[in-house]
Amino acid sequence: MEIQYFAFLKHLIRFNRRVYLDHNATTPISSQVQNKMDWALKHQYGNPSSFYGIGRKSAEAVEKARQQVANAIHADPSEVIFTACATESNNAALKSVAAHYYPKKKKIVSTPIEHPSVMNTLAYLETQGVVVEYCPVDSQGRILLTELEKQVDDDTFLVCCMLANNETGVIQDIKAVTKIARGRGALVLTDCVQALGKIPIDVRALDVDYAPFSAHKLYGPKGIGALYVKQGSPFTPLLHGGHQESGLRAGTESIHNIVGFGAACQEVERLLGRTGQVQVLKRQLIQRLKEIKPDCVINSPETESECLPNTLSITFPGVENAGLMGMLDYRGIAVSAGSACSTGEDTPSHVLKAIGLSDQAARETIRISLGSDTSVRDIQYMTQVVQDYLEGRISFVNMLAPAQLNENILFDEKTYILDVRPPDDRKRQKGLPNAHEVNPLRVGNYLKQLPRDKQILVYCPGGGLSVMISYYLKEKGFKLVTNLRGGLDGWRKRRSDLYEKYAGQNVTMLEPDQVVD
Repeated sequence: MEIQYFAFLKHLIRFNRRVYLDHNATTPISSQVQNKMDWALKHQYGNPSSFYGIGRKSAEAVEKARQQVANAIHADPSEVIFTACATESNNAALKSVAAHYYPKKKKIVSTPIEHPSVMNTLAYLETQGVVVEYCPVDSQGRILLTELEKQVDDDTFLVCCMLANNETGVIQDIKAVTKIARGRGALVLTDCVQALGKIPIDVRALDVDYAPFSAHKLYGPKGIGALYVKQGSPFTPLLHGGHQESGLRAGTESIHNIVGFGAACQEVERLLGRTGQVQVLKRQLIQRLKEIKPDCVINSPETESECLPNTLSITFPGVENAGLMGMLDYRGIAVSAGSACSTGEDTPSHVLKAIGLSDQAARETIRISLGSDTSVRDIQYMTQVVQDYLEGRISFVNMLAPAQLNENILFDEKTYILDVRPPDDRKRQKGLPNAHEVNPLRVGNYLKQLPRDKQILVYCPGGGLSVMISYYLKEKGFKLVTNLRGGLDGWRKRRSDLYEKYAGQNVTMLEPDQVVD
């Protein structure tokens, strides 16, 4: 009999309600988009560069999708270039403009809350001699236009300012930004990835030169993006090869993804029609969270015209976001944090730092991003779980940051390291020293062997499964349980010196108990 095995599985799946509240990270693909992509995969498999019938049909599908994307952003189809993603779009635009102007002009002015694909590309351009200055933002993330006017000068060739921020949802006054840039003869790049489908976009009215877009933020597929390049604005290819995309982006087109992007753009008007309902849900969410924790801090602008209708950044003073997210995930709720805890990074979000949050406050912040299908019941369920957690009705699990796992903890006699990685992961990588390996799906069969007087440090590859097992152990009466945030992957990244020195030493594989309760 395997009573404990089934009891553990029941424990894992007992909270079977799934609430996805991380739509700014990505969106589930819509059924309409999926159907059109399936059709394209089956019937439009020709190479669009080929002159025979099936190739021409594929080329027609690409151009139809280009028109659909152009319609959604009020551009001319000739101004839309398909790329692999918005990251490529940002790289292509920034490097192209820099190559065109530098060294005749040397400066780019940006904001400190841009997407990493902009921030990291700007950092690269700095190594090539480009001068990058960052215009400060206020506590809500709004660019300080008076400061921008001071920074943009005759040596400035580009201003970068995203339309809507992915973490706080703040919407910028791009027309005002463009006016300042034009006054000094500078071009404008505005990242529109988070805005499409949430607020109306008219690139002509905004008068920007470059704007990236991404399908997977719009209930479309991953792996396909677009770059708007205003007619007459300079652009040279990032990728060289074939003549695709009018010679501006080499590589055989991903037809099914392009078709999916076009199909997703056809749904923009419907999505915009639902923003009022989403906004009402966000208001209810804010009100409920303020009732649960009156000292919580809303980082997103509360003036609705200045914030995406679906986005909420909120700080819970005294509550580590890693633990809160772990419990929410365990209860089937997906949200994200201001800092990339799940990847083992212990550095606070640059966006939250830019709007004035301390390192500690950033680690107490989560982002909730609603979708077009989020329901009242989803919000009620999520807020009830948060209340149970904050009021102590759910047992806490300690979280250990990767950088904190040092030799003292690894070799402390009071530390009991529990390796709950799947067998395949153990074959690929050595684990923590002094670890005790168990079958992660049969943890209940090892309970009698686990010490109750030691700190049990639970880890898995990425920190997700170990959170659930940590809570399971707490429920079974183990009071001293700690989860390694980011798992082995995070620790290897942050403490590669210790990994190289000690990984795989003195590892024990536990045998399951023969006698079950």
